[in-house]
Amino acid sequence: MCSVCMSGILPPALRYAMPSRRRFLRQGILTVAGLAALPHRQARASAQPLDPITFDLHLHPGEFFARGTAGYAGDEAFYERLRDMRAGGMHGGFVSLVADAQLLERTPTGIVARRAYRPGEAAVEYVRQLAILKELVPQSQARIVRTMTEFRMAIRDGVVGLWLASEGSECLDGDPERVDRLWSDGIRSIQLVHYALNTAGDLQTQPPQHGGLSALGKQVVQRMLARRMLIDVAHADLATVRDVVRLADAPIILSHSLLSLGSDRPLSARTITPEHAKLIASTGGVIGAWPSGTNASFAEFVENTKRLTDVVGVEHVGLGTDMDGSFQPVMTGYRQLREWTAGLQRQGFTEGEVNLIAGGNMERVLTQLMP
Repeated sequence: MCSVCMSGILPPALRYAMPSRRRFLRQGILTVAGLAALPHRQARASAQPLDPITFDLHLHPGEFFARGTAGYAGDEAFYERLRDMRAGGMHGGFVSLVADAQLLERTPTGIVARRAYRPGEAAVEYVRQLAILKELVPQSQARIVRTMTEFRMAIRDGVVGLWLASEGSECLDGDPERVDRLWSDGIRSIQLVHYALNTAGDLQTQPPQHGGLSALGKQVVQRMLARRMLIDVAHADLATVRDVVRLADAPIILSHSLLSLGSDRPLSARTITPEHAKLIASTGGVIGAWPSGTNASFAEFVENTKRLTDVVGVEHVGLGTDMDGSFQPVMTGYRQLREWTAGLQRQGFTEGEVNLIAGGNMERVLTQLMP
């Protein structure tokens, strides 16, 4: 991505500057000036910044998408998760519909797609899941938000701010112009691919079909950029991510992953290399550290969050729990949020740096795209 005037990020020639240098400079600024806030907060003082914001890049409260199936825990699980978010100090995050939910199967080693999409199936499923959310949310301690202004208002009102996302782009039914429909529905992020084979691009857990983004995928990305919708490249393979970065002119996210810990770990196919991670950072974007069963323990998850910052810099890491949809998670509730932030401080991060990781970095990205 290259829009320096729009985002304030480094020009292309400096995108891969050493993260240790960025971190050193930021620590110096925070120490000398005694500030814990980002420069973008200073620049918009009239926006009345709140206390440090906490944000989850990816969650599925109560597995709401499973409503109507034999395994559904009931609507109360949704409401309980929202209460847990408030009690744990989580201000909000991206609640993600799951385009291929009816195609997936949970196995002892992870989640797999048991079949391919049928024509139009994902679009119908999208409508069903969106209706469920819009029924549940008004009865909860939460509010659907579409802009940072609305998000800040939700925080001031003491409710959780839920941003809507779609995990998988098949709900577009092969028509890039349907991005506009999703936007009008309140969707503010689309994860291009998930577990089922996808017409937009290649994914980490299936053999490549397109060699990166397909022609349709490129049109979808361009439409999302025109709408200032946040592109999520979680589950996308390296070639697909490279193609997205070449097209994009604003930050993108990889909502939930970790640096590779070896092929013997659960979900190892869903982890990323340093090169993969640096592509996200080069756009000014954010990677959500993922407390899935890839981590051997919660303590190791804290260490793995630090490993990620060592590669891309503290300005490009956040939290992507995949709550209630993750495989063997080591973070099972938002009351562990404070334990995670305290663990990061024990790893040597300053309070200001922890605030960036816990939500400040996503505040920057969302303010740039959807003020």
